[in-house]
Amino acid sequence: MEWVLSILVGVALSAACGFRVFVPMLVMSIAVHSGHLVPSDGFMWLGSWPALVGFGVATVLEIAAYFIPIVNNALDVIATPAAAVAGTVLTASLVGDISPFLRWSLAVVAGGAVAGGVQLATVSVRSVVAPAGASGVVAAVEDGAAVTTSLLAVTIPVLALGFLGILGFIILRRKHSQTNRV
Repeated sequence: MEWVLSILVGVALSAACGFRVFVPMLVMSIAVHSGHLVPSDGFMWLGSWPALVGFGVATVLEIAAYFIPIVNNALDVIATPAAAVAGTVLTASLVGDISPFLRWSLAVVAGGAVAGGVQLATVSVRSVVAPAGASGVVAAVEDGAAVTTSLLAVTIPVLALGFLGILGFIILRRKHSQTNRV
């Protein structure tokens, strides 16, 4: 049963990578550093001081950059594959005691695909609302979603997945209503 919980935490953190790449990495680093989460062998570096500081600095820079309209478009080009990689690493770091082939296959399929899918959805939403001048609002919502999902993922992973489902429904419904008006 413990491995199911590990997969849920990994997938929820991976989904948060789709909103912001470094927020879930920072939350995971804090959780490992404080002893709240124990990663698989070979991933204890996630809780080290250098990782914690590095993820903290990267998080601040990433969040700030998304409020600069031209920069946020350039970041999307980089963030899409980076989110998939980060989601893969986070999921792999939490899945222990299985063969490396199965661990990384599961991490790519569950973590990388979820992170990449959420990132592509956020890019799609931003492309619809950014021409209306709401890119700062979208950036703030994405920041909130990344923080909320990450915190829920390490505390109550089932609730994190429920939050993502509700958020996805709201976004899809809103996007559908906006495209019908155009």
